[in-house]
Amino acid sequence: MPIQVIMPQLGESVVEGTVSKWLKNIGDEINEYDPLLEVNTDKVDSEIPSPASGTLLAILVEEGTLVNAGTVLAWIGNLGEVIPEEGKSPPEIKPVKEIKSVEEVVVDHQPPPTVISPGRDKELGFISPVVAKISSEEGIDLSQVQGTGQGGRITKKDILAYIKLDKKTGVGKDRLPPEMPLTSAKAAPHPTQEVVPGEILPHTIVRRSIAEHMLMSKRTSPHVTTVMEADLKNIVSHRQANKGLFSQDEVNLTFTAYFVAATVAALKTYPLVNSSWSDEGILVHKDINIGMATSLGDEGLIVPVLKNADRSSLLGLAQTINDLAIRARNHQLLPDEVQGGTFTITNHGISGSLFASPIINQPQCAILGVGVIQKRVVVIDDAIAIRPMVYLSLTFDHRILDGAIADYFLGQVVESLQNWK
Repeated sequence: MPIQVIMPQLGESVVEGTVSKWLKNIGDEINEYDPLLEVNTDKVDSEIPSPASGTLLAILVEEGTLVNAGTVLAWIGNLGEVIPEEGKSPPEIKPVKEIKSVEEVVVDHQPPPTVISPGRDKELGFISPVVAKISSEEGIDLSQVQGTGQGGRITKKDILAYIKLDKKTGVGKDRLPPEMPLTSAKAAPHPTQEVVPGEILPHTIVRRSIAEHMLMSKRTSPHVTTVMEADLKNIVSHRQANKGLFSQDEVNLTFTAYFVAATVAALKTYPLVNSSWSDEGILVHKDINIGMATSLGDEGLIVPVLKNADRSSLLGLAQTINDLAIRARNHQLLPDEVQGGTFTITNHGISGSLFASPIINQPQCAILGVGVIQKRVVVIDDAIAIRPMVYLSLTFDHRILDGAIADYFLGQVVESLQNWK
């Protein structure tokens, strides 16, 4: 009987996606859980596994098409099988053997291991195809495996360690070694795409998504930008004194962690900046979720989100920033990890820019731009001094904020950075 390939819901708030690439052609054979196609949601590409083994009989959705979760994308079955007409379900197959007694059902008092399908599971979070495949083949109940990935996600390393230790000692679930965080985030890559004068470069899905979102933002809200500068002497000293301590926890202490911490403090002081416009009124968000604009080089830009950033220490922020930045550039983010931001920070100074007027990431109220950190000559207490300085720009929605509130907020960010202890 042919099996439908259904567009899954890849996150709690992700209800649609664009079919970016089919990895198999009609007539190709495929095994269950093998990658079948790629779907793009908010610039995150996710591989969709095959729900069954067989032959790809039909592709119903072309590449570049935006579809809702639940849409039938393709059919998989045996070569020569007839695909049901549109709107009709495959015929129901009755069991070959009719059950006559309870004794025939209760073959073993021990229930079989829980088999988890790839995708979003309400108890376990996101289950990747490779983890689902291993658990199915090895008969492992994933609820017994301790996840050490982002948000407790079960990784391939977790399940392999569970299998190895459980077979050896029988207590694998209690002896999983913690997954070591990544130690550093590489600087954003320089553009390397070959451009030939006179040639038309086809738009990628990511580039189209960026273009549509930026145009929508400019049409939606009146943008105003205010700029201040901050003396980072205390930040530089604190970072220099604590880099070694953080590295003992395999965490790279970047300046971004300080900017996020200072922004969180300012958002707590001026919660109106942590808001969104609606026809009913201004929605002031309960959570502080900081978007971190991350360059993907030629491929564009993506904004992973630090959820509940106000609940993390500087160490926790630095660790999460390292993890998100590296996985963003390795195309390993989950759709939910680019959703739900309430305020965004963009560090355009990484490429040498002094200051800029970034476009607001809708439906947020504002975005903070961070310029390059430079040693400059400044006057302090009527004396000339050389200090590490940075320009900070705040682009805000003038429907929500007036200039005074925006300046108070940005001034609070500056104060937090300059008086860091």
